[in-house]
Amino acid sequence: MNLAWKEIKKNKVRFLILGSIIFLVSLLTFIISGLANGLSQDNASLIKDLPNGHFYMNADADETFNLSKIDSSIQEKLLKNQKDAAALSIQMGFLNDEHGKQQSVALVTSTQSNLFKDVKAGEVLLDRSMEDKGIKVGDTLTNDQFSGQFIVKGFVEQTKFSHAPVAFINIENYKEIYRVEEMQLVFAPGNGDAVEVNGLQSFSKEQFLNTIPSYNAEQLSLNMIVWFLVVISGMLFAIFFYMMNVQKIGLYGILKAIGLKTSELFRMMWVQMIFITVTSLALSIAFSQIFNMIAPEEMPFSLPIETTAQLSIVFLIIGFVGSTLSGIQIRKVEPLHAIQQGEL
Repeated sequence: MNLAWKEIKKNKVRFLILGSIIFLVSLLTFIISGLANGLSQDNASLIKDLPNGHFYMNADADETFNLSKIDSSIQEKLLKNQKDAAALSIQMGFLNDEHGKQQSVALVTSTQSNLFKDVKAGEVLLDRSMEDKGIKVGDTLTNDQFSGQFIVKGFVEQTKFSHAPVAFINIENYKEIYRVEEMQLVFAPGNGDAVEVNGLQSFSKEQFLNTIPSYNAEQLSLNMIVWFLVVISGMLFAIFFYMMNVQKIGLYGILKAIGLKTSELFRMMWVQMIFITVTSLALSIAFSQIFNMIAPEEMPFSLPIETTAQLSIVFLIIGFVGSTLSGIQIRKVEPLHAIQQGEL
């Protein structure tokens, strides 16, 4: 430990350059990951914020929820047998504000449940982002297919679907707007296996998210970029640790010649790796959180502590593997040969 620290102090520039590279690569990975999570939340926070459970839709709907119509008798039986289950419908639509301007929203309604907002007929609850568009509590909104008016009763936090703010409306108002009687989906919370229901197809929450148009393609592309950056980081770690160890062959030979064991040399290398990586990651996390605070509100960015911890652990593992692989040459160092190389 003492030896590792002395070498870091003696070769500050070398370790500063390596730390800067780790800092920049990990910061870029954190920011891209934050944007991917932010877009994911912006696309489907209505679904993602639900507890674990299963969605049921009509088996003839070809996994397209807005084509699904669940027979009322099957729905009633399912709601009766599944604890806390709720039937719901989601349709993209619009509401006209008091100035007649159309605002795109995702109209959502459900049977009575603790999982979804309970709204009375003629009322609407909107995602908080609608406040930025000048809509206030008490405003009256209209829809061209609805005979009455909606009174804004309040706002809900970060509830979006397909990048549109969610508007919770009463089930009777929904049926009038879309001229339907059947609900599209049934959601049953719980961690157990899905119940087999004749005529219905079940989906886990993750499977259902992939049925949302654009969600799967969007997340696949962004996650590929994140993991591509992780792979590049691993290669950079290995290359730079290898180059650093090659430059220290003479030093390792001298240390071996004075009786230092190979295991102690590896320990010295690992201590330096942990110091550089942890310091760089700490700075990256701090800067990514600052970016989160100063980023424009329109930019969807979400970097939860779980994602930060997962990526940090991956970087530490990559750093450990990279430095260990590059340090294998330490075992092959012959003290006399290394010292002669150093003299040359």
